[in-house]
Amino acid sequence: MLSTNMKSNRMPALFFRGVWVVAAVLALQSCGFVKSKFGGGKKGDVGVANGEVVATARPGYKQTTPFGMVLVPSGSFIMGQADEDVAATQINMNRRVTISSFYMDDTEITNHEYRQYVNALLADSASTIGEEEIMAKYYPDTAVWKNDFTYHNGDPMLEYYYGHPAFDTYPVVGVSWKAAQHFCQWRTNLYNDYRSKEGMFNSPRFRLPSEAEWEWAARGGKQGAKYPWGNPYVANGKGCYLANFKPQRGNFDADGYPYTAPANKFNPNEYGLYNMAGNVAEWCRDAYAENSNAIVWDMNPDNQNADEPRKVVRGGSWKDIAYYLESGTRTYEDENSRRSYIGFRSVMDNLEGRTATARGGRQSASTRSSKLSKSAKGGSGTGMRGSK
Repeated sequence: MLSTNMKSNRMPALFFRGVWVVAAVLALQSCGFVKSKFGGGKKGDVGVANGEVVATARPGYKQTTPFGMVLVPSGSFIMGQADEDVAATQINMNRRVTISSFYMDDTEITNHEYRQYVNALLADSASTIGEEEIMAKYYPDTAVWKNDFTYHNGDPMLEYYYGHPAFDTYPVVGVSWKAAQHFCQWRTNLYNDYRSKEGMFNSPRFRLPSEAEWEWAARGGKQGAKYPWGNPYVANGKGCYLANFKPQRGNFDADGYPYTAPANKFNPNEYGLYNMAGNVAEWCRDAYAENSNAIVWDMNPDNQNADEPRKVVRGGSWKDIAYYLESGTRTYEDENSRRSYIGFRSVMDNLEGRTATARGGRQSASTRSSKLSKSAKGGSGTGMRGSK
């Protein structure tokens, strides 16, 4: 009788103990302990199950086109001079290279875009970097409009070009290679800070293009073409110039703009990129070397050399003759130089595939094709990036 009573009293205790164990397991699972240790969790987020590695792609990541950028496809092309090397430099001999897909700003970085960066530095970093250093290294040197040219009345440009709203959508100039690099770093932090707050994965960083990427993008898929728009002339059938440069031995105004033009003027190339020839020349990431073909690989060539202060400049500018507008012409400047004719644009690696068919930016492919087919006046252009 006593034994029977003890068994009956033990049954409720065993029951409640079982309930407690089940509750404990559920609690641990809800905290991620079981999932992390034993491979449980949501479908698609399982790394280990039944003693096997069953990890697949982590959900939730999709690389999106950043605002104001277009997707440049991967491909292979003959890099180098596409016409006579009139200066006999022999510094860009022809060579086949392969380029991976990437995103690129469809215009040069504008005054108002760069102003967001300077304002952020002054507001957030003056106590660490110092306001004096910010103004000396990262603020555009407006004096370049006087200093770059002997006996030149650059006073109006010096006074108004960077600060006045009339020039907000014009390309920023007076920025060194080092400042352009720092801008890309700030832009990356700004973008990924936002993505982190929204619970998204980090994006690849913004950076300057390699000169091989720049040349591939400038050609716009036109293999062996002399200019971004093709061959062989700098004007269309109506006599309208296709870029902002120095035509007719010094008639700067013949293309519609005596100095720089808005960053989205003139027709874009086939990749949707504006002013890859003329307007302002552009910094590339590469250190300059006369024999670069001999020292870089043919897959995504990129000559990064911190000990070489000369950095590659591409594209030609508003003050240059047509030779410097050619996609295969290369030159350089010192990394600390700041000029009235050099700006830049950013790129970002495309991690989600080698090929690209869709464009970003603000203009649809159909609209862009329509505009290109009209062969309109070289000064036409639509859309403009606002502040980032």
